[in-house]
Amino acid sequence: MRVAVECQSPLLQKSLELFLTNYLSSSKKCDIIVRDEECLEDKRCFYVASDAKADLMKPFSKSQLIVALEKRYNELYPKKQEKLNEKEDELIQDEYGMDFSILQKRIEQLTQEYQTNILRAVKAFYEK
Repeated sequence: MRVAVECQSPLLQKSLELFLTNYLSSSKKCDIIVRDEECLEDKRCFYVASDAKADLMKPFSKSQLIVALEKRYNELYPKKQEKLNEKEDELIQDEYGMDFSILQKRIEQLTQEYQTNILRAVKAFYEK
């Protein structure tokens, strides 16, 4: 996900740039443009304001911003996200030359056993 920030407010501009350092891109190459003014003509526009029409209402946290942007990105580019997930899985398999499904099942089994043991200990503690 590549994001450009174009705000009238210098304070909001700088805050968004700090929050989105890992995602910043130029407005020509970006997937989403974050603005503090409403824009109807560009589907990539992500509107941030105190207004009820905003995609994200102020005040907001960094995590709220990133979650909202990822949600918008997945709405705009659903196939792109699926392809990225598939490529990541292929790279992991190619890099290690293994299928991790057996390991994943074993980890799930161990996690379930761990959860059962914790619940058993908590119940035993409160039954005394």
